Amino acid sequence: MVPSATEPAVQVRAVGPDDLELICHHREDMFRDAGSDEQSLALMTANFRPWLASRLADGSYFGFILTCDGQPAGGVGLMLIDWPPHPLHPSHDRRGYVLNLFVEPEHRRRGLARRLMQLAEQELTRRGVSLLVLHATEKGRPLYSELGWVAGSAEMIKQA
Repeated sequence: MVPSATEPAVQVRAVGPDDLELICHHREDMFRDAGSDEQSLALMTANFRPWLASRLADGSYFGFILTCDGQPAGGVGLMLIDWPPHPLHPSHDRRGYVLNLFVEPEHRRRGLARRLMQLAEQELTRRGVSLLVLHATEKGRPLYSELGWVAGSAEMIKQA
């Protein structure tokens, strides 16, 4: 993406432990955009923060932040998930999981989400992962489809 004369250049950097609050903010706003209520979001974030802090510290949560003029414009998180061999990937024992894709409202419609997804796919491929998984919101579904993602699970859930 080449910036216009009025559009700032976009920089890419890896996420790190100092991004804890930014990632929490992005995750909360992502679910807010999807219609989650404030009480659920507050509880989720209170539990997500310590979960994320330990994974940022040990590197098991990784990903990218895009910045414009030094300010965060968006981000994406990645994880490697231990998974038994499966008909979709019978010779591999892990999946690449994409989560927390978020672009700040003032930076949307500029290809940043697409760029974050491309970075995510490249990084997971570089790490030897052949099956990538994400849970799509309605807003994200068209982009993922354009990038070649398909519905591939008959997953069901039940809360105990």
